[in-house]
Amino acid sequence: FQDQAMMKTMSGGNCNLNVPAKNSYRMVVLGASRVGKSSIVSRFLNGRFEDQYTPTIEDFHRKVYNIRGDMYQLDILDTSGNHPFPAMRRLSILTGDVFILVFSLDNRESFDEVKRLQKQILEVKSCLKNKTKESADLPMVICGNKNDHGEIFRKVRTDEGEDLVSSDENCAYFEVSAKKNTNVDEMFYVLFSMAKLPHEMSPSLHRKISIQYGDTFQQKSFRMRRVKDMDAYGMISPFARRPSVNSDLKYIKSKVLREGQSREREKCTIQ
Repeated sequence: FQDQAMMKTMSGGNCNLNVPAKNSYRMVVLGASRVGKSSIVSRFLNGRFEDQYTPTIEDFHRKVYNIRGDMYQLDILDTSGNHPFPAMRRLSILTGDVFILVFSLDNRESFDEVKRLQKQILEVKSCLKNKTKESADLPMVICGNKNDHGEIFRKVRTDEGEDLVSSDENCAYFEVSAKKNTNVDEMFYVLFSMAKLPHEMSPSLHRKISIQYGDTFQQKSFRMRRVKDMDAYGMISPFARRPSVNSDLKYIKSKVLREGQSREREKCTIQ
């Protein structure tokens, strides 16, 4: 996620986990308000669904994995549906590695917003790719939430969602229910597969470990005696903080300058 010579550290309680930068990723969740972005994130992190709606300004989560002795880090940025700071949204896109775009199947306007977001992500990332000459793909899932509401409330047809991803093999479409936990795990499995990340990052394919195991979590010999034939573990960092805007800007700048591109070329502005 940064220069490969650097290491990312997750500190919390009595644990200090070092994750190689090449194994650190950021997942950005975008969409209109009240479509269930935070509910999907909650399902991913702890398998719970919150009935009470609380508007999100911007939430940051971090999950660290020990998968067959190798350490991985996934930062999750749950963004605001109101987009009060367009420059921050653009910066989130620039620093994102994988994306989930969420709309509500019973809300046509939220689907239109996802179409705008998809276009913006492709434009912003294309600009950055041109400056850094990266050849990496852009894994993205478009997610129609609230499929438990029934066909009578549906405002977006399935084929309309599928059309958005039909021309891109690194983009997939899912209709899910965060409330009923329908297709959520399958969606993450496909997203991580497209990103060439270990499929054990999916919620149901690793053992959930608490912070108390932090001291031994990163050891290659780490195993839980009561769990047999499982070599993937995940732990949520309770004290993780979002990297500063300054850090994100430096990260983008370093990617561009590392390639020695001329400053006279078109700029990928954050405005």
